[in-house]
Amino acid sequence: MKILLLAAVTGTLFAAPALADEALAKKHNCTACHAIDKKLVGPAYKDVAAKYKGQNVAARLEEKVKKGGSGVWGPIPMPPNSAVPEADIKKLVDWVLKL
Repeated sequence: MKILLLAAVTGTLFAAPALADEALAKKHNCTACHAIDKKLVGPAYKDVAAKYKGQNVAARLEEKVKKGGSGVWGPIPMPPNSAVPEADIKKLVDWVLKL
């Protein structure tokens, strides 16, 4: 019984940051173009994580989120997100890369 309780508590503790960062993506309207597990206008977050797995690209992706970009995922450009605070961009990129 104690093991099940510990597992439930541990699962909740690990899930909380993921849910918080998903809420952050919704807050900044990222989910208008991106979803966790399917392509919308832009790539799925899981596809981004898979493409960059094991690479040190967080700073580059943070810059791309802030300034926008095109060509990596197809012809539709990603608009700049300069109004999103840098701390939030960092959290979002870290979250996406951990998916």
